[in-house]
Amino acid sequence: MTKDNKVVAIQEIKDLLQDAKVVYVADLEGLNAQKTSDFRRQAFKNNITVKVVKNTLLQKAMEQLDVDFSEMYGTFKGNSALMVAETANAPAKLIKDFRKKDTKPALKSAFVQETFYLGDNNLETLANIKSREEMIGEIIGLLQSPIQRLVSALQNKAEAAGAVAEEVVAETPAVEEAPAAEATETPEASAE
Repeated sequence: MTKDNKVVAIQEIKDLLQDAKVVYVADLEGLNAQKTSDFRRQAFKNNITVKVVKNTLLQKAMEQLDVDFSEMYGTFKGNSALMVAETANAPAKLIKDFRKKDTKPALKSAFVQETFYLGDNNLETLANIKSREEMIGEIIGLLQSPIQRLVSALQNKAEAAGAVAEEVVAETPAVEEAPAAEATETPEASAE
């Protein structure tokens, strides 16, 4: 690889990492072409960008960024696949699901929510991180519960008040109808 090619590769990696909040580095070594293709296809479906990179170029690109990725540098050995996503747990879930069939890919390191995770032993922890959408859904559920109880209580009180009002209305016209009937009979009697 020429120096110009390396500069271009470093710039591509920098562009990929520039605004990334979720960065995983995985080991895809040992996967054949078919399995690697399946892995990339599933990553694409889950909005995960996968790029196989040279370790030194990845490190040089990370050194030029505002975020200090130095904790991850020690894991850059062997084949490395850079995974960038919007959802914090998506790459971990992908690796976990893919490993049901095989021992690879293995997690080398990850940078998620401003925290570093080093080693494959953190895969389960990363897979259990709730995504933004899951958190919003839980918060909405928690907020809706008291509101639903309040609306239900108000409806029950309104129905009870409505029933009491109907009873009062039902009794009131019966009392008024009797004098009206007498008033109607009185003019007829005088007319005779």
